Amino acid sequence: MSLKQQGIACVNQTLFDYQALASSGTSKALLTKVDMLIFVSVAAVEFAQSSISTANWQYGQIFAVGKATQNALLSLGISQVITPSQENSEGLLALPSLTQDIKGKTITIVRGNGGREHLADSLKNRGAKVSYLESYQRVWRVLAKDISKQWYQQQINCIVVTSNAILEKLVQLMITHGEKVNNQQLADYWQKQCIWVVASKRIANKAKALGIDKIVTSAGASDLELTQTLQALEQT
Repeated sequence: MSLKQQGIACVNQTLFDYQALASSGTSKALLTKVDMLIFVSVAAVEFAQSSISTANWQYGQIFAVGKATQNALLSLGISQVITPSQENSEGLLALPSLTQDIKGKTITIVRGNGGREHLADSLKNRGAKVSYLESYQRVWRVLAKDISKQWYQQQINCIVVTSNAILEKLVQLMITHGEKVNNQQLADYWQKQCIWVVASKRIANKAKALGIDKIVTSAGASDLELTQTLQALEQT
């Protein structure tokens, strides 16, 4: 994200790392002789390719949830990737290729461990035979116990969140932990005063349910869309 280039001070904090999960045998079984492959993240592409070369993938159509994932596939020499303008499960489900008759079609969704079931459930309801290839897993980093205090001292007043998993982890670190150590003032700051910029309405609804007051919803999760949202906040 080019926030610093835009004159916006920021701190980048990685919350988790990725590790390979699926075996080469499992990957081969789920990446060959299928009608459709759907990739839901860049990491899903990278770990699937590291498990079994793209030269061995066998599929009829291939989909990417968004432009970043599409570019990851293009960089591996895979063209004709179908990508929705609305970069999420709902956007994928609205694509003509997935709304027309897919009864009996075999579909592999390539993702990390866990996540929403909405895409798979909807495709199954349309008659498709859906399998998951969980090509990687997230391993959460262990951060300093007083990380929320450190961020407060750095005068962080806006947090960017791109998934519900990240949102829940941050709430645990910054709000729940503050309440546990009897620092209600700190917990209240993150919950009631800090601005939380989220990448979708679904994340916004989750943030609201968790008691966060100041929520701004971006048009999407791309660097451009998030940067534009933050620039607009700077001007208000």
